[in-house]
Amino acid sequence: MSLRWFLSPAYLLAALLVPGCTEPPNKEMDRAQGAIDAAQAAGADRYATTEYSAATDALENADVAVAARDYRLALRYALESREHAQNAVRDAANAKASVRVEVDRTATEITALVIQGRNRLAAAKRANVPRPLLERPATDLTAADTSLQEAGKAVAAGDYLRASVVLEGLREQVEKTLAAIDDTLPARPPPN
Repeated sequence: MSLRWFLSPAYLLAALLVPGCTEPPNKEMDRAQGAIDAAQAAGADRYATTEYSAATDALENADVAVAARDYRLALRYALESREHAQNAVRDAANAKASVRVEVDRTATEITALVIQGRNRLAAAKRANVPRPLLERPATDLTAADTSLQEAGKAVAAGDYLRASVVLEGLREQVEKTLAAIDDTLPARPPPN
């Protein structure tokens, strides 16, 4: 164990309470459960899975220790569970912020590419490219717009992981669509 563990408030409290552990540490276990509930409400079960799992595992271990009438061990696990749950809340907030920044950046880039695609489609139509050659790229750009809207709804709902999944690979698809549009355009003469 690190020195940080020995100096933590949870450890110090446990050290003070250990001699009098003749009853189950119900209050500490309830506090740990409350901290786990708060962590889950903060999205830690999705964004900070390691700390959240450690918190739930420690609380389960506390329950096992109570069943075995080892109240000192149960207290230790309850305090550990609460600490992990509190860490999970912090980690979830950090992870959410990071994912949101990435989602916003990716959505902005893809939106710019879709606009380029719409402009290139218009240029291809002005260049009299046969309509059947442009149907697939037009459909692909519409699908990209739909995905961007879906990602936007997920962001509005605070589900940044869902938005990230929706946007995954979309930039590459739109870039392929741009290349397909470019392939339909007549070759330009080289500059003089």
